[in-house]
Parts: sequence; structure tokens; C-alpha cells
Amino acid sequence: MPGNGAKFRALLKEPGIIISPGVYDGYSTRLVEAAGFKLGAISGAGVSESRLGWADRGVMTFEVNLDNARRLADCCDTLILRADADTGYGNAMNVHFVVRAFEGAGMAALMFEDQVWPKRCGHMRGKSCIPTAEMVQKVKAAVDARRDHDFVIVSRTDAAGPLGVDEAIDRLNQYAEAGADCLYADALLSKEDIAKVAKNVPRPLIVNMGLGLRSRNTTPLMTPKELEAVGVKVVSYPRMLSTAALKGMMNAMAVYKSDVMEKNLAVDRPDLCAGFEELNNLMGMKRLDEIERKFVGG
Repeated sequence: MPGNGAKFRALLKEPGIIISPGVYDGYSTRLVEAAGFKLGAISGAGVSESRLGWADRGVMTFEVNLDNARRLADCCDTLILRADADTGYGNAMNVHFVVRAFEGAGMAALMFEDQVWPKRCGHMRGKSCIPTAEMVQKVKAAVDARRDHDFVIVSRTDAAGPLGVDEAIDRLNQYAEAGADCLYADALLSKEDIAKVAKNVPRPLIVNMGLGLRSRNTTPLMTPKELEAVGVKVVSYPRMLSTAALKGMMNAMAVYKSDVMEKNLAVDRPDLCAGFEELNNLMGMKRLDEIERKFVGG
């Protein structure tokens, strides 16, 4: 049986663009797997916001992120997972141990970026980047640390906004030379910039689309086919499910406050809530029943 890294590498060799929804908890991970997607991208922002209740500004620690990744891997059968390690939680020495930890947690790939710590979401103002040479050493440390040669190292640059797209391209090329298997250009600000980066880097390129994230600093929306046509290999939608979940909870809470608390009505709103059987089916109830019958009886 091929390892998770080998599965990701095989996926990268298949023709066509790979669509990778962002996941962050058991609900989102099981939903993406059930929908038939092959690759899920663990969203560091989604984990920080859902588990800690704080924005993506470097509040989340390595241990929280790692524990969450391990739990998501444990509830997957077929979904390949790419983890988000922010800046690697320190220098090149720290990156060595971070890579080994996420590899051991069942990830197929690990992404880390060239921002100054504490980092911030790529679409927030105020980003700054570490020197290219420092990030190159981090990439080299990551490549050297992995136990399985197929474990995929994804190197991300946030330089396009603060330093320009040409600087982002130069950095990505140096990260590729240092051994990065995939390259990630975050927060590109025009369709032309996306095409330019894809044309001028030597490794598979990942970009994200801001479905569910409206901001003046966000990347313009393009369809997967449009991205494929300009040379992008993987498109991630990191905020789609987390923002959809939050909006759903906001809508349900508004109805509860209005109809139940203020009007004293007993309401049932299946349009706002998943059904009990639907929830249990998604959450692996059938598998739990099988295990119980096999080992406990009944």
C-alpha cells in the first residue's frame, strides 16, 4: 500500500487541476470525503477560528495544530490531507521537528510560509516576509527531516502583496531549488499575476480562491478550468466551509432568538439544521455499529 505522500504525488501526476476544499474539523473533513474529493487542505485559519475563537494572527500553537491534524487523519478513510504549519514555528531547526511531527500524524504534505512570526492570514493587511535565504534554509531542513521521501513539502510565499509578484516568483524558484515539491503563491492580486507565476515556476503551483472570503485584498475569483488553462495544478478553497458553517449558525441563532425566545414559538426548521439520521450517517455511525457487533455483540 502506498503511503499518504505517495498518494498525493500520484494525484499530482494525473491530468487536470486538483480541487482541494479547506477542512478544519470532523464535520468538514467527513463532508469533503463523502463528496468524493481526493485532497483536503487543513486550513490553519479555520482551526484557529473554530477551536480557539481567535482570528488567524499567530495565536494558535504548534501543539494545537498538530493535535487537530492527527484527529482529522483518524476520521479519514480515503481523503488525502495537506496540513498548514504556518511559518514552521521557529527557525530551520524547529522546522525539522515540525515536519516529522506532521508526517507522523498521517499527513500527506505540509505547507509552511515565509512570513514573519506572528503570521497573519494571507489576505490581511500588514504582512511582512523573512529574508529569502532564511526561508531557503527552512525548506532544506524540511526536505532533510522527512522520513518518507514521498512526503510532500509545500513552500508558500506571501511576498506578492508586500514585495511584488516578481519577488514572489524569485522566492518560489529558490524554494524549488532548495527541494520544495510544490509551490504555493498566496494572495495574488490579479488574474495576470496568477498566470505569470504559474508560467515562471518549475514545480506544481497551488493557489487559493476566496469563496466565502470577501476582502479588498483577496485574489480575484477564477474557475478551476480557467486556472488550469494558465498552468495552476491545485486550487484550494480554504474558507468555503468554515464561513458557510458560521453563516449557517448565525442564521439558525437569529431564528431561535426571534421565534423561540421572543415569540415563544415551538419551531422545527429542517432548512436550517441537518437531520438526526443525516448527521449520524455522516459521522460514521454505521462503522461504529459494525465494530460493536463484531467485538461486543448485539
